[in-house]
Amino acid sequence: MLGAIIGDIAGSCYEFNNISDYNFPLFSDNNDFTDDSICTVAVADAILRHRDYQSSMREWCRKYPHPMGAYGSYFFNWVMRPDPHPYNSFGNGSAMRVSPVAWLFDNEDNVKAEGERSAAITHNHPEGIKGAVAIAVAIFRMRTAAVKSPAIFEEVAKEFYGDAPFSNLPQRGVFDVTCQGCVPLALFIASNATDFEDAIRRAVVYGGDTDTVGAIVGSLSEARFGIPAWMVDKAKAYLPEDLLDVVNRFEARKA
Repeated sequence: MLGAIIGDIAGSCYEFNNISDYNFPLFSDNNDFTDDSICTVAVADAILRHRDYQSSMREWCRKYPHPMGAYGSYFFNWVMRPDPHPYNSFGNGSAMRVSPVAWLFDNEDNVKAEGERSAAITHNHPEGIKGAVAIAVAIFRMRTAAVKSPAIFEEVAKEFYGDAPFSNLPQRGVFDVTCQGCVPLALFIASNATDFEDAIRRAVVYGGDTDTVGAIVGSLSEARFGIPAWMVDKAKAYLPEDLLDVVNRFEARKA
């Protein structure tokens, strides 16, 4: 979960102003958490408090209606309308927010089922559900593996996206917000990274939807590498007290 938040923060100021310099500043006054962190916290809080995903998501997003970068228009309409219904989305939001599921459930069947539930409140298109489940399964398999091999991510990519899942990735700098574009890309980046920081830097300089790709890559890479303590401290400093409280409760439960 913190991996997703760090990737979100690192990519936040480059979403509409992509950067190609690998040595860009990870944390600055221009960075902040976005809707990606809020939605991830909402999923975690739903599980921790035994609430349904829809109620938790709407509560948290209404509490923070104007984050950096804003919400997508369809999603924000869902948040604010009195009678919310899923809107057949296959956007990358379902994959971006799913990481808490992979840490708070203890077997793969439950991870798959909860990953689908967390997506289906909004992203009930088969590709939206598949993207969330693929990321949740990849994180779960990596975090429970005796050997943290990048082959785990490659195998999940093939399982969900066919025998050549990395053959048609979005081009660098292309703003692809679909699960079918971003999920294979995130698995590719996370499988080729050398450590957690390298994964975040690779995600951001790839361009396009940098905060969300960063969040998905960060969630995957946390399971593979762990997170340097200094990056945890830096990211937490951006979070208001209520978001931080959920993160801390999540970390205590995860441990």
